[in-house]
Amino acid sequence: MELYALEGYQNVSITDLQNALDIGRGTLYYYFKDQDELFLTCMETYFLEPKQRALSNVPDDITVEQMIEVMMGYLHNLEETLMTFDDKRVNTSNVNNLMFTAYSRFPSLHRKAQRLSLKEVELWRKALYNSQKAGTIRRDFDRDQVALMFSHIKNTYDNGLGRTQMDFSLLEKSYREFHKIIKSY
Repeated sequence: MELYALEGYQNVSITDLQNALDIGRGTLYYYFKDQDELFLTCMETYFLEPKQRALSNVPDDITVEQMIEVMMGYLHNLEETLMTFDDKRVNTSNVNNLMFTAYSRFPSLHRKAQRLSLKEVELWRKALYNSQKAGTIRRDFDRDQVALMFSHIKNTYDNGLGRTQMDFSLLEKSYREFHKIIKSY
Protein backbone atom coordinates (compact mmCIF):
# COMPACT_ATOMS: atom_id res chain seq x y z
CA MET A 1 0.00 0.00 0.00
CA GLU A 2 2.84 2.34 0.85
CA LEU A 3 4.40 1.77 -2.57
CA TYR A 4 1.09 2.43 -4.32
CA ALA A 5 0.56 5.60 -2.30
CA LEU A 6 4.01 6.95 -3.12
CA GLU A 7 4.39 5.88 -6.73
CA GLY A 8 0.80 5.65 -7.94
CA TYR A 9 -0.88 2.47 -9.11
CA GLN A 10 0.17 2.84 -12.75
CA ASN A 11 3.85 3.24 -11.83
CA VAL A 12 4.20 0.10 -9.71
CA SER A 13 5.35 -3.07 -11.44
CA ILE A 14 5.20 -6.68 -10.30
CA THR A 15 8.97 -6.50 -9.75
CA ASP A 16 8.50 -3.41 -7.54
CA LEU A 17 5.92 -5.30 -5.52
CA GLN A 18 8.17 -8.35 -5.20
CA ASN A 19 11.01 -6.18 -3.92
CA ALA A 20 8.79 -4.24 -1.51
CA LEU A 21 7.24 -7.42 -0.12
CA ASP A 22 10.51 -9.38 -0.27
CA ILE A 23 8.84 -12.35 -1.95
CA GLY A 24 9.25 -14.20 -5.21
CA ARG A 25 6.99 -13.79 -8.21
CA GLY A 26 5.55 -17.27 -7.72
CA THR A 27 4.56 -16.49 -4.15
CA LEU A 28 2.91 -13.27 -5.26
CA TYR A 29 0.90 -15.11 -7.91
CA TYR A 30 0.03 -17.88 -5.47
CA TYR A 31 -1.93 -15.39 -3.35
CA PHE A 32 -3.10 -12.97 -6.07
CA LYS A 33 -4.04 -13.80 -9.65
CA ASP A 34 -2.60 -10.49 -10.85
CA GLN A 35 -1.55 -7.02 -9.79
CA ASP A 36 -5.13 -5.74 -10.03
CA GLU A 37 -6.30 -8.26 -7.45
CA LEU A 38 -3.48 -7.27 -5.09
CA PHE A 39 -4.29 -3.59 -5.54
CA LEU A 40 -8.01 -4.15 -4.93
CA THR A 41 -7.21 -6.16 -1.81
CA CYS A 42 -5.02 -3.33 -0.52
CA MET A 43 -7.67 -0.71 -1.19
CA GLU A 44 -10.41 -2.73 0.48
CA THR A 45 -8.23 -3.67 3.45
CA TYR A 46 -6.93 -0.17 4.12
CA PHE A 47 -9.92 1.99 3.23
CA LEU A 48 -13.23 0.18 2.83
CA GLU A 49 -13.15 -2.54 5.50
CA PRO A 50 -12.22 -0.20 8.38
CA LYS A 51 -15.05 2.16 7.45
CA GLN A 52 -17.46 -0.77 7.12
CA ARG A 53 -16.49 -1.98 10.60
CA ALA A 54 -16.93 1.49 12.08
CA LEU A 55 -20.37 1.99 10.55
CA SER A 56 -21.71 -1.50 11.17
CA ASN A 57 -22.10 -1.32 14.94
CA VAL A 58 -23.84 2.03 15.26
CA PRO A 59 -26.87 1.89 17.59
CA ASP A 60 -30.30 3.09 16.42
CA ASP A 61 -30.37 5.80 19.09
CA ILE A 62 -27.06 7.38 18.08
CA THR A 63 -26.66 11.13 18.61
CA VAL A 64 -24.59 13.64 16.66
CA GLU A 65 -21.96 13.69 19.38
CA GLN A 66 -21.71 9.88 19.29
CA MET A 67 -21.57 9.87 15.49
CA ILE A 68 -18.63 12.26 15.64
CA GLU A 69 -16.92 9.77 17.95
CA VAL A 70 -17.64 6.92 15.52
CA MET A 71 -16.12 8.85 12.63
CA MET A 72 -13.12 9.98 14.66
CA GLY A 73 -12.53 6.40 15.80
CA TYR A 74 -12.51 5.31 12.17
CA LEU A 75 -10.20 8.15 11.16
CA HIS A 76 -7.81 7.57 14.07
CA ASN A 77 -7.57 3.90 13.10
CA LEU A 78 -6.84 4.92 9.53
CA GLU A 79 -4.26 7.45 10.73
CA GLU A 80 -2.54 4.83 12.91
CA THR A 81 -2.39 2.42 10.00
CA LEU A 82 -0.93 5.01 7.66
CA MET A 83 1.61 6.07 10.30
CA THR A 84 3.07 2.55 10.22
CA PHE A 85 4.45 3.20 6.75
CA ASP A 86 8.21 3.53 6.70
CA ASP A 87 8.24 6.38 4.20
CA LYS A 88 6.82 9.47 5.86
CA ARG A 89 6.10 11.10 2.50
CA VAL A 90 2.74 9.32 2.42
CA ASN A 91 0.19 12.09 2.88
CA THR A 92 -3.41 13.01 2.15
CA SER A 93 -2.61 14.01 -1.42
CA ASN A 94 -0.99 10.63 -2.17
CA VAL A 95 -3.91 8.78 -0.66
CA ASN A 96 -6.57 10.94 -2.36
CA ASN A 97 -4.88 10.45 -5.74
CA LEU A 98 -4.66 6.73 -5.15
CA MET A 99 -8.32 6.50 -4.21
CA PHE A 100 -9.32 8.52 -7.28
CA THR A 101 -7.30 6.14 -9.48
CA ALA A 102 -8.78 3.09 -7.77
CA TYR A 103 -12.37 4.28 -8.10
CA SER A 104 -11.99 5.31 -11.73
CA ARG A 105 -10.17 2.11 -12.72
CA PHE A 106 -12.29 -0.34 -10.73
CA PRO A 107 -16.02 0.47 -10.84
CA SER A 108 -16.85 -2.35 -8.41
CA LEU A 109 -14.62 -0.74 -5.79
CA HIS A 110 -16.24 2.61 -6.47
CA ARG A 111 -19.71 1.10 -6.00
CA LYS A 112 -18.66 -0.37 -2.64
CA ALA A 113 -17.32 3.01 -1.56
CA GLN A 114 -20.54 4.70 -2.68
CA ARG A 115 -22.64 2.25 -0.64
CA LEU A 116 -20.53 3.03 2.42
CA SER A 117 -20.91 6.75 1.83
CA LEU A 118 -24.68 6.38 1.55
CA LYS A 119 -24.72 4.38 4.77
CA GLU A 120 -22.68 7.10 6.48
CA VAL A 121 -25.11 9.81 5.32
CA GLU A 122 -28.05 7.75 6.57
CA LEU A 123 -26.36 7.37 9.97
CA TRP A 124 -25.79 11.13 10.14
CA ARG A 125 -29.50 11.63 9.36
CA LYS A 126 -30.41 9.24 12.14
CA ALA A 127 -28.03 10.96 14.56
CA LEU A 128 -29.48 14.36 13.66
CA TYR A 129 -33.03 13.10 14.11
CA ASN A 130 -32.23 11.56 17.50
CA SER A 131 -30.44 14.70 18.64
CA GLN A 132 -33.32 16.89 17.50
CA LYS A 133 -35.77 14.62 19.30
CA ALA A 134 -33.67 14.92 22.48
CA GLY A 135 -33.61 18.70 22.08
CA THR A 136 -29.82 18.97 21.96
CA ILE A 137 -29.72 20.47 18.46
CA ARG A 138 -31.95 22.94 16.64
CA ARG A 139 -34.82 21.88 14.43
CA ASP A 140 -34.68 24.75 11.94
CA PHE A 141 -32.52 23.14 9.28
CA ASP A 142 -32.86 20.57 6.53
CA ARG A 143 -31.70 17.32 8.10
CA ASP A 144 -30.78 15.77 4.74
CA GLN A 145 -28.56 18.70 3.79
CA VAL A 146 -26.86 18.83 7.18
CA ALA A 147 -26.25 15.05 7.06
CA LEU A 148 -24.53 15.52 3.70
CA MET A 149 -22.47 18.38 5.09
CA PHE A 150 -21.30 16.25 8.02
CA SER A 151 -20.36 13.42 5.68
CA HIS A 152 -18.43 15.80 3.43
CA ILE A 153 -16.22 17.11 6.22
CA LYS A 154 -13.82 14.19 5.88
CA ASN A 155 -14.36 13.77 2.14
CA THR A 156 -12.97 17.21 1.39
CA TYR A 157 -10.07 17.02 3.81
CA ASP A 158 -6.64 17.86 2.52
CA ASN A 159 -4.49 19.63 5.05
CA GLY A 160 -2.66 21.64 2.37
CA LEU A 161 -0.30 22.88 5.03
CA GLY A 162 2.85 21.35 3.60
CA ARG A 163 2.88 18.57 6.15
CA THR A 164 3.99 15.19 5.03
CA GLN A 165 1.97 13.23 7.57
CA MET A 166 -1.78 13.32 7.93
CA ASP A 167 -3.27 15.20 10.85
CA PHE A 168 -6.85 14.15 11.43
CA SER A 169 -7.19 16.35 14.52
CA LEU A 170 -8.23 19.10 12.09
CA LEU A 171 -11.18 16.96 11.08
CA GLU A 172 -12.29 16.55 14.67
CA LYS A 173 -12.16 20.32 15.08
CA SER A 174 -14.33 20.72 11.96
CA TYR A 175 -16.88 18.17 13.19
CA ARG A 176 -17.06 19.85 16.61
CA GLU A 177 -17.34 23.37 15.17
CA PHE A 178 -20.14 22.31 12.84
CA HIS A 179 -21.87 20.58 15.75
CA LYS A 180 -21.69 23.84 17.73
CA ILE A 181 -23.45 25.68 14.92
CA ILE A 182 -26.50 23.42 15.07
CA LYS A 183 -26.70 23.05 18.86
CA SER A 184 -29.72 24.29 20.79
CA TYR A 185 -29.05 27.22 23.06
